Amino acid sequence: MQEFSQSLKLMGNTFTITVVSPGIQDAEVHIQAAIEEIRRIEKLLTTFSNNSQTALINENAGIAPVPVAAEVFDLIKRSIGISQITQGAFDISYGSIDKTLWNFDKTMTALPPKEQALKMVHLIDYRNIILDEQYNSVFLKNKGMRIGFGGIGKGYAAEMARRLLMQNGVQSGIINASGDLTAWGAQPSGNPWRIGISNPDHPEDIFSYLDVSGKAVATSGNYEKYVMIGGKKYSHTIDPKTGLPISGIKSVTVISSNAEFADAMATPIAVMGIKAGLYLIDQIPDLHCIIIDDNNKLYTSKNINLIPHETLPS
Repeated sequence: MQEFSQSLKLMGNTFTITVVSPGIQDAEVHIQAAIEEIRRIEKLLTTFSNNSQTALINENAGIAPVPVAAEVFDLIKRSIGISQITQGAFDISYGSIDKTLWNFDKTMTALPPKEQALKMVHLIDYRNIILDEQYNSVFLKNKGMRIGFGGIGKGYAAEMARRLLMQNGVQSGIINASGDLTAWGAQPSGNPWRIGISNPDHPEDIFSYLDVSGKAVATSGNYEKYVMIGGKKYSHTIDPKTGLPISGIKSVTVISSNAEFADAMATPIAVMGIKAGLYLIDQIPDLHCIIIDDNNKLYTSKNINLIPHETLPS
């Protein structure tokens, strides 16, 4: 058995699909099936096409309910469930934030006024996403509300692609969506799949390893996109309650058996903060996390198999 991989741009991210297979032809058929599944989901969820179900829901905000495919309805229902357990730190109605409020590039030299930020987020409220089970319809209560799947979509796509490959008899592989990944089976050598946890200050430096066979891993980190204002680093992660960026946490890595859930939980844990985030993670079976704060201190949830380090190597 050998390992075969292909990388390409899907859903605005680089997806790398890896399968363990007896030969290249067999591998290519499976990889192509996974790509097509991810493209199918992208068409349903994208906000960049006027024909997607997401676009139709947004277009009819404050006007009328929109009947949607069962899987879109169920994904929105699960998203609302995650909003409830994170007390709104995860919220798919974040789409109403005006991009002019946050422009994470070198021209940004000051935070927007708190009042302006609050005005921008007044439409963000998962409780105003009304689901009708009878008609499989979604209604956004207020005009101007918008939903988006940026916080859960690629995890959902990775999860669905993994399930499809497993149904098709692929016993081992990895779906990696720009660092958020799900792995199953073993490497051709028989060893479990293993990933390195990056030092947020130097993402190319690995400070610890984690065996991930049968698991999904997602990371939210401020080393990807941030601005420095007054000597302080502000993450591109916005608190949906205030409209302002979070600070104090460099990265959150979440480990779960489900890629969608891991993807959805990484950002809200960063928004909730270390104490509340770890408390929540420890209440949920089969969910673990690693948090690194601005001072490079490492925090982990219970029962996580990492080599402990008090601080990262400098």
